[in-house]
Amino acid sequence: MIKSQIESLRRELEQHNYNYYVLSAPTISDFDFDAKLRQLQELETQHPEFFDPNSPTQRVGSDIANGFEQVAHVYPMLSLGNTYSEGEVQDFYERVRKGLNEEFELVCELKYDGTSISLTYENGELIRAVTRGDGEKGDDVTANVKTIRSIPLRLHGNFPPKFEIRGEILMPWSVFDELNVEREAQEEQLFANPRNAASGTLKLQNSSVVASRKLDGYFYYLLGESLPSDLHSENLKAAHSWGFKVSDATKVCRNLEEVSAFINFWDVERKNLPVATDGIVLKVNSLTQQKNLGFTAKSPRWAIAYKFQAEKAVTRLNSVSYQVGRTGAVTPVANLDPVQLSGTTVKRASLHNADIIEALDLHIGDMVFVEKGGEIIPKITAVDKDARLLIGDKVQFIKACPECGAALTRYEGEAAHYCPNENACPPQIKGKMEHFVSRKAMNIDGLGAETINLLYQNELLHNIADIYSLKIPDLIRLERLGTKSAYNIQAGCEKSKEVPFERVVFALGIRFVGETIAKKLAFAFKTIESLENATFDELIAVDEIGERIAQSVVQYFADAANIETVNRLREYGLQMSLSEEKLQARGESLAGLSIVISGTFSRHSRDEYKTMIEMNGGKNVGSVSAKTSFILAGDNMGPEKLKKAEKLGVKLVDENTFLSMIDVETKSETQMGLLF
Repeated sequence: MIKSQIESLRRELEQHNYNYYVLSAPTISDFDFDAKLRQLQELETQHPEFFDPNSPTQRVGSDIANGFEQVAHVYPMLSLGNTYSEGEVQDFYERVRKGLNEEFELVCELKYDGTSISLTYENGELIRAVTRGDGEKGDDVTANVKTIRSIPLRLHGNFPPKFEIRGEILMPWSVFDELNVEREAQEEQLFANPRNAASGTLKLQNSSVVASRKLDGYFYYLLGESLPSDLHSENLKAAHSWGFKVSDATKVCRNLEEVSAFINFWDVERKNLPVATDGIVLKVNSLTQQKNLGFTAKSPRWAIAYKFQAEKAVTRLNSVSYQVGRTGAVTPVANLDPVQLSGTTVKRASLHNADIIEALDLHIGDMVFVEKGGEIIPKITAVDKDARLLIGDKVQFIKACPECGAALTRYEGEAAHYCPNENACPPQIKGKMEHFVSRKAMNIDGLGAETINLLYQNELLHNIADIYSLKIPDLIRLERLGTKSAYNIQAGCEKSKEVPFERVVFALGIRFVGETIAKKLAFAFKTIESLENATFDELIAVDEIGERIAQSVVQYFADAANIETVNRLREYGLQMSLSEEKLQARGESLAGLSIVISGTFSRHSRDEYKTMIEMNGGKNVGSVSAKTSFILAGDNMGPEKLKKAEKLGVKLVDENTFLSMIDVETKSETQMGLLF
């Protein structure tokens, strides 16, 4: 009875996933879907004997860090020959015609700009997902691919007992934009394009993070011994009926005129698609004819990729302005005569830093070539020096902050210039407040960038501590803020007082102290007072805290204004020390030991083991030396570390032995969960 109920729920949820992610035609509300998913999760938890790795509940991924196993491809994943002209498409057509000496069809498909993947299915279930790698072998990324909701874990319909299907893993434009907005807010390096973002995401060790990135997948080729048809186009239709996302933008063409029409149409229309494309793929439709044409050493003779030209434009550089970010980083921006590029009007382009400006030898009035990197970030790629007649001054990077006038500084080894006046420079003040209220920091609803700017302009906010002194009457009287918004802000501030200490440290916005480093500092020093008084030497003794971070922390707490802000936050009731539960979870079983972690693990992730080491008085170190106490060794341990350990006589400890050393089994699940 229970088993049949579980299986019924799985089938129902699989169908709803297919309707939503493949057909884009949901037949159930998100609320109802989530309710059914929770019901299935509860049943599976109560009855682990019915566990199924392909259950819809497994889509969320795991934070267990398993290294990627190299898997040989049954069929090599060769790359396609590329062309950028329709003349070369005609040459390809003629080669195929002469090679076959019989009638043939071509299938034209969009060339999706993502990362290639090969999926193997047996008896209708996903068995393995492997990246292209070097074409002969790739990485087994099955756990990550299972989190992609448009990829079926179990098929329906009349499918072969075993087959391979190839496609492209993509990050939709909307997700890419959201991710870059989030990274920009944290002043992290932006992804250049969705392809890089998708590829980087698919290689993450933490599949739960992969799940949060909302990747998508389109599939375009079947391989196997018992395929439904000898025609590639019919096989794609069959794959779609089994549950795969196959593009509607596919056309069987019988002559070059139809191919040319397809190329010209999609060169324009692709800009309206939800995912990135960079060309058209042409394939001979008949699999028998494909086999007869065969392969070169690098690519099939029966297929070719026509690549769209990167869209460029020439326009005039009118001026260069400078933007100041939350951390004081100063970014130069080129102001241009408006020009059409990839369907949008471009007026500005990032110049990144002083070195880029110098390399381009920019002058005001120059005619410059502009492209869109990944078709989203405009950039100047070159100067038309032959067009120089009457030009202005050479562009020199500014020496003073454009917002507050402070002299800029440049840290050794960094390309960016910084404004050091962090407590009196308006963009930095507002940026710090935006960071402070962000989701990963204090998570205060109702205080977005526009509201913070409004409150700053009305002199209600001067620094992050002022957020907790906001009064409802003052908020209500402001334009665009009503009673409901005012009470939401107040409620958000009160709720944020429950945010744990490590996130408070992150929220302070100390330069170079990201989310992970803030956690390490919080666990190493336990209270804000200890962190305030930490010396440079004490800071660099903490795992992963280098000289640059240590110096930044020392400078932050040497500033009287920052100390005053922290004291006010303490008075308002923010968490300024580790919670009792986390302190109680600490032990001294590893006190004084230096431990190296190497390999992959099944019971906990590497980050969890690092935290356990710190929580039990040990120190994480990155390299093996005579001072190393032992190596926490998992599967696939690095050969160099193993060799050095044997040479130095450093002992290896497996994860079960390690867990017994710190007596982890005696700690409650709740207590352990608080650490991670």
